[in-house]
This record gives sequence, structure tokens and C-alpha cells, in this order.
Amino acid sequence: MRVPLSWLREYVDLPATETGRDVQAKLVSAGLEVETVEQLGAGLKGPLVVGQVRAIEELEGFKKPIRFCHVDVGDANGTGELQEIVCGARNFAVGDKVVVVLPGAVLPGDFAIAARKTYGKVSHGMICSADELGMGDWGSPRTESGGGTHGIIVLPPQYEVGTDAIELLELVDEVLDIAVTPDRGYCLSMRGIARETAIAYGLPLRDPALIDVPGPNAHGYPVEIADPFGCDRFTARTVAGLDPEARTPIWMARRIQKAGMRPVSLTVDITNYVMLELGQPLHAYDRAQVRGPIGVRRAQAGETLRTLDGQNRKLDPEDLVITDERGPIGLAGVMGGAETEIADHGAELGTSEVIVEAAHFDQIAVARASRRHKLASEASRRFERGVDPQAASAAAQRTVDLLVLLAGGTPDAGVTEVVAPSAPRTVTMPAGHPDRVAGVEYGRETVVRRLQQVGCDVYGQDELIVTIPSWRPDLTAPNDLAEEVIRLEGYENLPSTLPKPPAGRGLTERQRFHRRVGRALAGRGYVEALTYPFVGTDAFDALGLAEDDPARRVVRLANPLSDEEPALRTTLLPGLLAALRRNEGRGSHDLALFETGLVFHPRADAVVPERLAVAHRPEDTQLDELDAALPEQPRHLAVVLAGAREQSGWWGKGRPADWADAIEAARTAAAEAGADLVVRKGAYGPWHPGRCAELLAFVDGAERVIGHAGELHPRVIKALGLPARTCATELDLDALEQAGAGAVQAPRISNYPVATQDVALVVPADVPAVEVESALREGAGELLESLRLFDVYTGDQLAEGHKSLAYALRFRAPDRTLTVEEATTARDAAVALAAEHTGAVLRGV
Repeated sequence: MRVPLSWLREYVDLPATETGRDVQAKLVSAGLEVETVEQLGAGLKGPLVVGQVRAIEELEGFKKPIRFCHVDVGDANGTGELQEIVCGARNFAVGDKVVVVLPGAVLPGDFAIAARKTYGKVSHGMICSADELGMGDWGSPRTESGGGTHGIIVLPPQYEVGTDAIELLELVDEVLDIAVTPDRGYCLSMRGIARETAIAYGLPLRDPALIDVPGPNAHGYPVEIADPFGCDRFTARTVAGLDPEARTPIWMARRIQKAGMRPVSLTVDITNYVMLELGQPLHAYDRAQVRGPIGVRRAQAGETLRTLDGQNRKLDPEDLVITDERGPIGLAGVMGGAETEIADHGAELGTSEVIVEAAHFDQIAVARASRRHKLASEASRRFERGVDPQAASAAAQRTVDLLVLLAGGTPDAGVTEVVAPSAPRTVTMPAGHPDRVAGVEYGRETVVRRLQQVGCDVYGQDELIVTIPSWRPDLTAPNDLAEEVIRLEGYENLPSTLPKPPAGRGLTERQRFHRRVGRALAGRGYVEALTYPFVGTDAFDALGLAEDDPARRVVRLANPLSDEEPALRTTLLPGLLAALRRNEGRGSHDLALFETGLVFHPRADAVVPERLAVAHRPEDTQLDELDAALPEQPRHLAVVLAGAREQSGWWGKGRPADWADAIEAARTAAAEAGADLVVRKGAYGPWHPGRCAELLAFVDGAERVIGHAGELHPRVIKALGLPARTCATELDLDALEQAGAGAVQAPRISNYPVATQDVALVVPADVPAVEVESALREGAGELLESLRLFDVYTGDQLAEGHKSLAYALRFRAPDRTLTVEEATTARDAAVALAAEHTGAVLRGV
């Protein structure tokens, strides 16, 4: 909401020295978000006056039409002689009143005006357009200024030559730009902002809605409301005898323009002006184009409406529409129809009789219609945030008064007002409730005074009965009333106190585990990325998942942010790979990213729970049903790598990331869980079948696949536009935690020396190294401290179809120094078991 300070002063007697910045500080303290204070006419310096064109000489021989004008500016130039000015515009004629800036003046943008020679003539000043004066988009042909946005401003003849145009056009002003939150719809009007300003300054308010309004009678225009829930109030007034040639006065056009709207024509501008003033959207119908009674109902199947923007719209049965005997003539609360539009100036038959509509529509119906038709308007913006239903009659009367004053109209004696029965809204609140919410002792008198300032009627002593004003639909509970008291007393006056958590509370073991995993990966050069939890079927196709893959069973959203991603993710890879691709496209080629987050799997036996009430706490059985309907939400860990894993430099050559790094990331997470991770050859979805590892762990005593790691398939890399040889890991972090032994314990450091034994075992080429390692660990017994594969050999020295695996075994006893015989015995036992399980033989034997 844009609020001109000069307009605001009409309703609140602000001190003359108060600036826009001062008002901004007061309103911000009262809880409004004032984004900027725009200084209109900053740097503007006169003389800038009204002039009259006396003669025009057309200059020949130039690429564009040029005119040499003689303009009467009265005594403003100090001589009274005609001012000679060169001008290229052609939308004015001899005898027109124009705006003239004389030498010595400065226009916005620090544009100094001086006499200068151009096109063979000396120009003593300029004839100004709206743009040159910083007035923006205004000056419609149906306003007093005329001329449009870029043309010369042509003023009506009643203004005297030499009049100060800076004051006439209200060029110097301050405009507050206020971001109005959805619960403060009353602030989308000068009336609402003036009320907040008056409260902030402790000054009286001149409420523009407090005007005399005639009561309804049987002679008004007939109105039929078929949906009183969608429209609980409809006021109709008729004004005849309007002058079709009447123009919007400059003062009104300037206020509309400063408030962020564009002047159009007198009748339309009056309805917009009253909407800005009182917050009540209005609509004016050309009386000659309306057929029969005006009605309000829901649209019927197959009905269409051509709105004022020229679009033919197919109506939905949920749309609330305004009708006459032909059908819809307006989309209620959003936009009127083209068939009853006020005729433009210059039309063969200008509008001379109008019906003024001031109605109150259901905010949800308006909001849904606006979004359904992708049609936002100033009216819908206000209705969907809440409009004062009691202001409709005053807004209609204010519109009638302005039409009579400015267009010479005659109001019809008939007044139509259809009102659905309603009762005032009341909220009961303990007088000390705001004190308990804020932790500050305000006292009953302060609470009552502040609530009365916002328009509430308050009764009672310890228990307050508060009647809510009609313009505050957001006040529905005691906490809302407490917030009003607190914000008006000043948020800055609330004491700063830190909460005192009870002893023994903190992070759960699960949260500590997740943090340990994140810190461990970050310590190894990975960067955490947070991606959106939404996915589409295209992502599963790109990952090469089979049609019956469980990951394709998704939980679909009822109202997705994007039609391309309508479901919750079942894997972290699509989002993380998209982040990698985005960073690659921005010049980061060596990437190692990780994410821990929830994935969502629908339950096979899920039921739709009942919709829970909000007035009281649900029953335990209802909460259990709600939990049972939720999808399974395990937490996963995903890692993606591309480019160099180790950089090259003076220390030596670098190394690209490969499948082994992806597996090592999984081992890092397993180490933080204290779990034994089994790595086997696998094949699944997006991974290269020859470079994919299956990750297993013992969960509840049974071996379970918890993830995969390795290099992505070339088809997946091509489909997603990823760097070549991109690697990835994804595993179930919750299952890994269950497989672990809890928090990792620090190892006990032995004082006794280690005994190292190396063995090289020859096994068939298709035997996984992990099976050989598992057998060696089991056979070596308790004395084995660590086992490491340090060499893999295939070549001419071995039989065809075989490979050699070299392991370093470290033995140590906690209470003594091992003898050579003990270490050798343990090694031989390990080799013997490996031979039994995998067919391994010692190399060279």
C-alpha cells in the first residue's frame, strides 16, 4: 500500500515538522512493515508555471517535426513578454494551457534548465511532459491533464497563466510504501493507515467513513442474492445526468497515481479513489447496458464471461458471479464484465447514468476465483484479506457524492441494501492474559485502553468481553487481542530474557549421530547441500529405475508447488544431482556434495484420517489414526562426486574421484555409527553395473541391503547432463544407526608392540575381496587388531582367471608382547579359514 503523506494529513493532524521518515518509525514501532519512503520532487526547483500557447511556428528541414512556440507565462519570467520555446511534441495546439519550466529551474534528476540554441532557435525553457516532471504513468485523455504518459501535459482552461505548477500538480510529496501482511487487510486503505497513525501519535482520527447515509427503501435498483454466504451485503445506488465530458480533477488523479494506480476516467477514478480511501472495492455499471435485476449467485456449468481485460473466461461452478437477466456480467470481487463497462470518452454515446455497487463478498470465494483464473486485481487483493462489511454503505454514498460534485450527476432517491443477518463478534479474555503472554505487567487499564484504540468495545473487570470491530476479521482469539496490546505498547519495550531449559534435555542420540556423520563428511572435503523434497516421474526415468521399482511408489501432494514435481521424494539423488549439475554449470568442476534428509514411502495399509477440529485438543485415538496415515519417513544419506578428488600441484599429480571414494563415504558414515559395513558387488538403477557396490549391514541380527555406491551409468549421466564418471552413494541412515553399537567408543591404546604379518592369497578372479577379508578376520581371532588390503595383482605369474590379494595383518595383545609363534599361528588360522571358504592359496606355494 502506497500512502502519500499529504493525503494522510487529511485524516490525522500530524505536526508540521513531521517527515515521512518520522511517520515510518512510528508505524514500524506499531507493527507495520514500511519498506521505503519515496521522496517525490526531490531536487525540484522552480520556476515551474502554467503557460498558454499563443503561437506555433513549424520549423522545416529537420528529420522530425519541430515547433517554435510563443508561450504566455504572465509575470513569471520577470518581463511579461511571451516566452520562446522549442518543442518536438505535437499533442497541444494554440490556446492550450501547458506546464512551462523556465531557465534557472532544476527538474528531477538534477536536470538544470537554461536558455540554449537548438534547431536554429534559442529556447528559453521547456514545455513539460509527465515523465520530465517525475510524475510517472498518469495523464489519461480522460483526466484534466490529458496527453498520456509521454505527451505534453495539457491543462484545463480554468487555471490562470503564471500559476505555480509545483503546487498545482502536487509534485513535492513523500510516499510511504507499506507491505501489508495478509491478516491486516484493513491497512490496504488510507482509513486503516490513518487509524494506525492516529494511535501511534496519540491523536484523534477523522474517519472518512463517518458520513450521513440514507436508509434503504423500496425504490432502489432491484438486487437478488441467491448465495447469502458468498455475498452477505450488497448496496446499490444510481446516479443519472452525468456529464460524459467531465474530467478527473488533477488533485484526484495525482492521489490515485501516487497510490500506485493509473487514472482512467472520471467515474472509474472515483470508484478507485474511494476504494483507496475506505478500503471498500466498488464497481460502476453503465445503467444503459444492464438488463433487469442485478443478481449474485454461483456460476453454472458452461457459462463464460468476457472481463474488462478483454479475456473470455470459462467460469467454474464455484465462481461467485454478478448477473443480470442475460447471465454473468462480472466476476464477484475480482473484475467486472466488458458488457456493462463505462463507455470511454469520445464514444458515440458516453455513459450518463451509472449503477454503483458496494458489496461484501466471501474472502475465500474471491481468493479461489482470483487464483483459478490467474486474475489478480486491486479489488481481489482487498477482499481476500478481509474488507469491512459495515463500510459498504458509506463507500457507496461517498462515490455518489463525488459523482454529483465532479460529474454534475443527480442521485436517484432509491437506495438498495441487501444484508444477511449477522451478530457482532465477541471474544472473552482474562484481563491479565496479555501480561502472561508478554511477561510484562500492563494492567487492566492499559489493556482496555489499547483495545478501545483499535476499535473494540470492552466490558467486564477480571474477565473482559471484547466486541470486535467490523474491519478487523483477524481478531478471533484472546492471543490476537494480546498481540494488539503488545504491539501498541511497543515490541521494543519487551524485556530480553533467555529461556531456561530443564536439566537433562538436549540432542537425542539420533540427532548426535546425524551431526557426527555430517561433521565427518565435512572433514573429508564434502559440502552439505539442502534440496527440495519434491520429485516427478521424469526423475525416475532419468535414473533408469525399473517400472516395478519400489522407489516409484510415491506420496502425491494435493496442492504441489509445481506440476512437474507433484510428489514427495523416495530418494535423495535427483535433488543432489541437480545441485551438482547447477554448480558444474557455474564453473565449479571439482565437486563433493552430501545431504542427509527424509524420504517418503506410502504405507500399504494407510487410511484417510478424519479432519481434526481446531477448537480443542484431539483425542489420543485420533492422533494415533493420524500417525498411522503418515508415510514412512526414513532418513537417508546421499553423496555425489565429480571432477578431481585430489588436486595436482607441486606435491605431485592429482586424482579424479572414482567409485572407491563413493564407497569410502559410506564407510565413513558406518564408522560414526559403530557399524560393520559389508561391501559387495551389486547392480541397481542408476549405477554402472560393473562399478556398483551393494552396501549391507546386520540389522536386528539379519543381513540387510541398506544402500548402493559407485559410478553412475553413462545413460544416467547423459540424461541428467552430469560430468563424465560422476559417482554417487545413497544409504538408509536409520538402518545404519540400528546396525551400529551406539556412540563410538574411543579405542584402548595398548602399551605392547604390534606384530605384523603379510599374506598374499591367490583366488579365482570372480571371488570378491570382501569375502576373503571376512574369512581372514574370522580365522585370525581376537588378537587381530586391523586388516588392510594393500595390493591386487593379475598377470602372467598367475594362472588364467585368478588374482592375487595381498593383506597386511596387525596382531596385538592387550596384556603382553606377542611371540612370533603366536602371531604366525593366528595368521595361519586366518589363511586356513580363507582357503576353506574361498579356495584361497598362498601365493608361491
